[in-house]
Amino acid sequence: MNAEFKISIAGARVSAGLTQQELARQIGVHRSTVVNWEKGRTLPDLTHLRLIEKVTGIPKDYIFLPTNLPKVE
Repeated sequence: MNAEFKISIAGARVSAGLTQQELARQIGVHRSTVVNWEKGRTLPDLTHLRLIEKVTGIPKDYIFLPTNLPKVE
């Protein structure tokens, strides 16, 4: 994979042929957590990112994570 290429969590999930529910179940989180990650509301921690990598087959370094999350006040 090209280092310049990044895929979203949703893209990685779809590429692996998984629904949000299936990904959530396989990595031990609630479906709403996956939804929040995909919408950029929250980010997965390193442990969950490694699980996403394992389940989808997409290296964690190639998964795009937004850096401009809205601030919670």
